[in-house]
Amino acid sequence: MAQIKITQTKSRIGAPAVQKRTLNALGIKKMNHTVVKEDTPSILGMVKKVHHLVTVEKA
Repeated sequence: MAQIKITQTKSRIGAPAVQKRTLNALGIKKMNHTVVKEDTPSILGMVKKVHHLVTVEKA
């Protein structure tokens, strides 16, 4: 399957707890941290929840 790179570009401070937990579930720990994940519907749904805090590119 295709892979995507997810990078946190904005701070999680002030974000609702649900969005903080979503970032944790994606494996993003701090600002400018990048993770590579499979391009699955569940991962894309999680990214959609925090799209304003992250940038996504093809890996």
